[in-house]
Amino acid sequence: MTESAPIDPTSTDAWKQLAVLAEDFAPDLRGWFAADASRAERFTFQAADLTVDLSKGLVTDEILGHLLQLANDAKVSARYDAMISGEHINVTEDRAVLHTALRRPKDGAGLVPPKGFVVDGEDVDSEVHATLDKVYAFADKVRSGEWTGVTGKRISTVVNIGIGGSDLGPVMVYEALKPYVQAGLECRFVSNIDPSDIYEKTVDLDPETTLFIVASKTFGTLETLTNARLAREWLWRELAAAGSLADTDEARKDAVAKHFVAVSTALDKVAAFGIDPQNAFGFWDWVGGRYSVDSAIGTSVVIAIGPDNWRDFLAGFHAIDEHVRTTPLERNVPVLMGLLNVWYTNFLKAQSHAVLPYAQYLHRFPAYLQQLTMESNGKSVRWDGSPVVADTGEVFWGEPGTNGQHAFYQLIHQGTRLIPADFIAVANPAHPLKDDAGDGNAVKPGQDVHALFMANFFAQTKALAFGKTAEEVRAEGTTESVVPARVFSGNRPTTSILAPALTPSVVGQLIALYEHIVFTEGTIWGIDSFDQWGVELGKQLALQVAPAVDGAADALASQDSSTKALIAKYLELRG
Repeated sequence: MTESAPIDPTSTDAWKQLAVLAEDFAPDLRGWFAADASRAERFTFQAADLTVDLSKGLVTDEILGHLLQLANDAKVSARYDAMISGEHINVTEDRAVLHTALRRPKDGAGLVPPKGFVVDGEDVDSEVHATLDKVYAFADKVRSGEWTGVTGKRISTVVNIGIGGSDLGPVMVYEALKPYVQAGLECRFVSNIDPSDIYEKTVDLDPETTLFIVASKTFGTLETLTNARLAREWLWRELAAAGSLADTDEARKDAVAKHFVAVSTALDKVAAFGIDPQNAFGFWDWVGGRYSVDSAIGTSVVIAIGPDNWRDFLAGFHAIDEHVRTTPLERNVPVLMGLLNVWYTNFLKAQSHAVLPYAQYLHRFPAYLQQLTMESNGKSVRWDGSPVVADTGEVFWGEPGTNGQHAFYQLIHQGTRLIPADFIAVANPAHPLKDDAGDGNAVKPGQDVHALFMANFFAQTKALAFGKTAEEVRAEGTTESVVPARVFSGNRPTTSILAPALTPSVVGQLIALYEHIVFTEGTIWGIDSFDQWGVELGKQLALQVAPAVDGAADALASQDSSTKALIAKYLELRG
């Protein structure tokens, strides 16, 4: 498949049929389930370890049939094949899109494309695994205590300095896999240029046992390099205060070499900072930041959980990649979920999408998905530069259950907006506990707390699907004037995703699942899901505004009246 003008989905017969169905669409999940005993079974699918129940979605066989035809019309399968084979489907940057290559097995047989495939003159598999081997070797040194700080003490805290994809992915995976972190090791993550961030992450650390990882492909990201310089000054200052650093350039250089490594390909800049280029781990232009957590960007997490667990993590990604490649569209879970999102967004006019993990260790997963989904598909032009022909993207948001139940579920249950929601849970918790006392009422002594937790998971999707009628409310003896407030309309769409446990493999599967959901939607909409020009303008203007904020009168005078007034007030408040 060579890159060409995107297909206009609105011109297809499938889109037109969906539009007709949407005009008079009156979902009736109660009726659908009552009339079809096999609905749950027919709309439940397996992808690796993930059981995915779409039966409580607002979809019928007829709707699904047209959505699948839309996927065929948009050539979703062909575009996926083009992506994994290294075609330059990121057209605005003229790059391949090969995050799937980051998790291809080292010695796997029968890979598609075959092992050793060359893209832009690079043997992709060899490059990836050479870098992985280097990361693994370094991680083993830190974990074993072979790598020490400048005073000979082993490392106990790893501080990852990055932003965007160099932060959101690693921190999410680290939090998700905390039960797998080696005892005596901790990771912290600095991203915000707000000086409070670097201060809070370092204030209680021992400089002799702290290792910083500076993650920036170009080693020029403003926030990351500013924080890296602040961390370097902190290291020198604290080591000197402890009497562990001589007041010489050579001593300071040696300290940086032992306490800083980089994830970057700009080796000259890495060396100029003081980091030994041998301790720099690279990645490639064909890896977008939000797709990079399974590259060397994850070095902090590899150190924390170890290479063997990281290999399982990568295997989880690859299992979903293969599911997408080999499974017919009608059973292809990420494709089906992406198509449902198109149905909700373009035909039922949903504007946001909730992700609700019933697993506390996944508490950063919704934030991670915000970048993955909205930076990828928040576009108003197609990949050929023409305007989009339909709404694109959704606002992704969420918090873990049951916390969210006591916060925003009111809007999902009884608000006027349609909010599709993905519920994610695991059957086996990392820390099974029992409430031996109970409360003498709803919670009996010896209650399995995870079972109680999961009861909420099951109950919420049931309530959202089937609601509560006025007759049911009245039957409970409710005062008539209160009945309307206690009615639940139901027909609120959910997807339930259930895994055996939150293992490294399952975390990889969940990430890849949403990567391919994003891919499916982007293909239908004809957009380039792999560039991110929308983040550039604000960064460029910040550099232009900075002199004004520093008090330069000519720079201040050149600002618009609102910005000028705001900066003037800021300068006044700073004194």
